[in-house]
Amino acid sequence: MTEAQSDNLPQAGIGVLGGTGLYRIEGIEVRDEVNIDTPFGEPSDSFVIGEYAGTRIAFLSRHGRGHRLLPTEINYQANIYAFKMLGAGRIISINSVGSLKEEIAPRDLVIPDQYFDRTHRMNSFFGRGAAAHISLADPVCSKLSGSLYEAGEKLGIRVHPRGTYVCIEGPAFSTRAESHVYRSWGCDVIGMTSATEAKLCREAEICYAAINLVTDYDVWRESEESVSVEMIMGNMAANIASAKALLKEVIPQLSATAGEACACGSALAGCIVTDPDAIPRETREKLRHILAKYPEQ
Repeated sequence: MTEAQSDNLPQAGIGVLGGTGLYRIEGIEVRDEVNIDTPFGEPSDSFVIGEYAGTRIAFLSRHGRGHRLLPTEINYQANIYAFKMLGAGRIISINSVGSLKEEIAPRDLVIPDQYFDRTHRMNSFFGRGAAAHISLADPVCSKLSGSLYEAGEKLGIRVHPRGTYVCIEGPAFSTRAESHVYRSWGCDVIGMTSATEAKLCREAEICYAAINLVTDYDVWRESEESVSVEMIMGNMAANIASAKALLKEVIPQLSATAGEACACGSALAGCIVTDPDAIPRETREKLRHILAKYPEQ
């Protein structure tokens, strides 16, 4: 394991954020493991830099190896900024979720296209004298999400191509009343992490898409036993194999389409509203990997 800073970092075009139960991906040739110190603090763990089918990837365990961090304790800013420092243009996030719809069953996979954020976390890189307002009408990369869905279909995995993910603070699961309200709002799945990552990736101009692993029916379904850690972990074990197979199918395809442009790569253009002369030097330096394309800002 090595300590690496800024310009000395190895580069990897694809990032993978592993959630509950996904702490490593078999078949990846590990090239390096680095600790990264970001201007926003320390990420959840060291980054494993590896290669699969000729494609360089960077893997991070969102909760830390051994699952040490609660959803609210995760340093989301440091995680995403570190991926930016590593040169990741795409991030695939793996998340465990509860289903809010009868037709979305435990052990299904969902590729969400919308979020409803109920958290109160720091979900921006900006502040401290620099203001920016990104568009989040379509919060995930449609091209990356489409590639994930097509790979799942090819493998015969039961996967849903869209859905609204309601993100709660946690760590407790919902009350029955909350679960019924989220259903009445038209939400499809419920989790505790992905919405925060999607917002930060958009600011960092990184394509973001998620694979939601459905572990339970939350607590709205009266015929089901209440959600428990035991239930979640049992279904999660079955889902992890599907997620790993999907990743191995899609990663080589992403390498082949690396030159395709999408709106994610210019998401910050025209969104910085602060007068360039008013941005403090310290803030500009802190954001340098994000502002590098916009020297006039």
